[in-house]
Amino acid sequence: MDWSLRACGRHGHVTYAPEEEALRTRLRAETAMGEAWRCLRCGDFALGPPRAAGPARDAPVVLRGRALRDAAVLRLIAVFRWTKAVLVLAGAYGVWRFRTGHDAVRRAFEQDLPLARPLAHQFGWNLDQSGVVHTLRTALAARTTTLTWIFLALLALAALMLTEGIGLWLLKRWGEYFSVIVTSAFIPVEIYEITERASAFRIGLLLVNIAAVLYIALSKRLFGLRGGRAAHESERREASLLEVEEAGRAAHGPGRAPRPTGHS
Repeated sequence: MDWSLRACGRHGHVTYAPEEEALRTRLRAETAMGEAWRCLRCGDFALGPPRAAGPARDAPVVLRGRALRDAAVLRLIAVFRWTKAVLVLAGAYGVWRFRTGHDAVRRAFEQDLPLARPLAHQFGWNLDQSGVVHTLRTALAARTTTLTWIFLALLALAALMLTEGIGLWLLKRWGEYFSVIVTSAFIPVEIYEITERASAFRIGLLLVNIAAVLYIALSKRLFGLRGGRAAHESERREASLLEVEEAGRAAHGPGRAPRPTGHS
């Protein structure tokens, strides 16, 4: 997939007219239908006047190629985080509702459990030794204060996930750091849960989170990896078509610029 063309198809071309004449002529072309300007993102020529003009140093630095693919992956992770946040909020709501009717639910459970024993016996299910019943009894025995703290903890967790998703969706560097730190903090908990009771879902979730941490940290050069922030910013600028054209002009010398390529 050509990510640059895909982005231009959705959002339109990014054309820019630099003031430097030698560079300007490399980004402009005359066609039978009028002038055309080379898109800084996909490299094709688009008919019509440029969207903006000014010194080359003020040209927009647009995401191209691999950077666009990385942006799509980060936004996919953001959607995944928002989905988890919604589920956590639903759990928090359930805990709050259970907290308000805690005593009534506990009394109903203890009264109705003996009535369910004969039916369970017919299916060979011993309710007194059931793990599900034991878990329910533990939850029902929790004090109201404990349930309040669980409710607040779930709200805090949902807020972390929502913040992480916003930072990743907006492609902010603080969001990338935030995502790596928060996700890494929960990996030991997920490993502990797997040692307690392994399941394909838990193992898969752990692998997804580890892959997300490694991908973001390495691709975005966080924590000084692969040259750090300076190398990341340099890579973004070097990917700009305007920078490439400027380098080509310097290599060929003034007045010797090669004919621009693209579609008119």
